[in-house]
Amino acid sequence: MNWLQHTLLSSYYTATLPLRRRAAADRAAHGMEPVSILFYHRVADCHPNEWTMPTAAFANQITWLKQRFDIVSLENAQQLIASRRNCQPTICITFDDGYAENMEFALPLLLDEKIPFAYFVSTNHIFGNRPFPHDLAAGQPLAPNSLSQLRELADAGVEIGAHNRNHIHLGVASYNELEDEIAGSKDDLEQALECEIRYFAFPYGQLSDLSTAAFQIAYQAGYHGVCSASGGYNFPGGDPFYLQRIHADCELVRLKNWLTLDPRKLRQPIEFHPGDFRHEVAPPVLLDATILSSR
Repeated sequence: MNWLQHTLLSSYYTATLPLRRRAAADRAAHGMEPVSILFYHRVADCHPNEWTMPTAAFANQITWLKQRFDIVSLENAQQLIASRRNCQPTICITFDDGYAENMEFALPLLLDEKIPFAYFVSTNHIFGNRPFPHDLAAGQPLAPNSLSQLRELADAGVEIGAHNRNHIHLGVASYNELEDEIAGSKDDLEQALECEIRYFAFPYGQLSDLSTAAFQIAYQAGYHGVCSASGGYNFPGGDPFYLQRIHADCELVRLKNWLTLDPRKLRQPIEFHPGDFRHEVAPPVLLDATILSSR
């Protein structure tokens, strides 16, 4: 974000803050505070790029979030959404891809602060020590996490999730490819970590990457929830299986603008309707079956 963009967004945020505060008070009174889910990729001070956040910016964001939000796990987020009532500003923290540098600062910070988070990884890049395609395209073959690091995180209680096998766009994949990437990555991680893998995050995660077939495969595979990355709020009474996430930009003012519910975004909701993907499939056990099957 350049200086002019930062100035304009700061001015807009400040000008609309009274409206935001009144709206937040009204949502709290009616139990309609959404659960916002952030996703990060890589936190490091070397090889900067658009999917890397400096350590100082990450620390500042965590401090701001702790002061203003209940920071909950994905499981707790689903329970709040399914309960149809939430009165507190609530946030979840997630990571995508699986970068080795996250073990140097970001993840130890969250663990030391006892902040829950979910960590989504692409299995063939982890197990094969293969850089991600977007890093290769940028000429920066950054190191992925190792399997031993994932085991360390799982042992510390971190929610490890699947991000498919090869970090490909799933919107153009065949049904067999969807099964291999979505269900296969779950199998890979469960065998390697010897624990249940409950959540899946779509690589890239825009609306064009989502499909009813992908949701059905994830549901049949036994995932408890799937995450997109197209930007959106999860309101009480929404679908607890489909979790919309917001990209955590480096600029704190942009994060503030998103998480205090930008009025423009509320007027233009980002939605995806996956259809009846639960038909004749037993629901996962995380949430009450009547809640899941009725959505």
